[in-house]
Amino acid sequence: MRSRAYVTSQNIERKGEAWLASLRRRVRPRPNLRLNPSRCALLVIDLVHYFASPRGRAYLPATKAILPNVGRLVDAWHRRGGAVVFTRHAHEGPHDLGMLGKFFSDYIHFGEPEAELVDALQPVAESDLVLRKTTYDAFAGTGLETHLRLTGCDQVLVTGVLTQMCCETTARSAFVLGFETFVAADATATTGERHHLASLAGMASCVAVVLGTREILDMCAD
Repeated sequence: MRSRAYVTSQNIERKGEAWLASLRRRVRPRPNLRLNPSRCALLVIDLVHYFASPRGRAYLPATKAILPNVGRLVDAWHRRGGAVVFTRHAHEGPHDLGMLGKFFSDYIHFGEPEAELVDALQPVAESDLVLRKTTYDAFAGTGLETHLRLTGCDQVLVTGVLTQMCCETTARSAFVLGFETFVAADATATTGERHHLASLAGMASCVAVVLGTREILDMCAD
């Protein structure tokens, strides 16, 4: 996949506002769903060196713009004592690739430096959880659902990469499992703006409320 810097640190706020305005013209409001940080787990999906470092084999330039927003959300959740879950996509070998092994020619090897979380996003709270996954869905075979039930979370906020792949699949799975699902438009990223916007629109139409980082932080301050 060819990746483009469709959003930068300089224009992410303006672009994020434009994305949300476009979505809200096309998708009706969801008055029964309001993010409540005390009940919501923050999911940070696959912000590992493979995707989020310039030397990563599948580097996504847009991650440079979203990392500060993800960091702000992590800090806000830590201040409130909320649940934060980091996922790391990595494989032990061909035996656990599944369909990904047929679809792609490269994969993230468990134990290699590119499989590690980027330096800017490391677990620091005792309650932070790091889960390894081997497919798009962060709930598949990871124990994530059980962890969220035990921590009293019935909402999830999805951030990270890639918007239309692991983020969207995880959001749809969360919805099916009965979690109220939210996605941060300017704290998720992928290879290009067309994929990003199409994925946000698809999720907003049927499984998730799409929000901006600023309005989420305002909710944390309430």
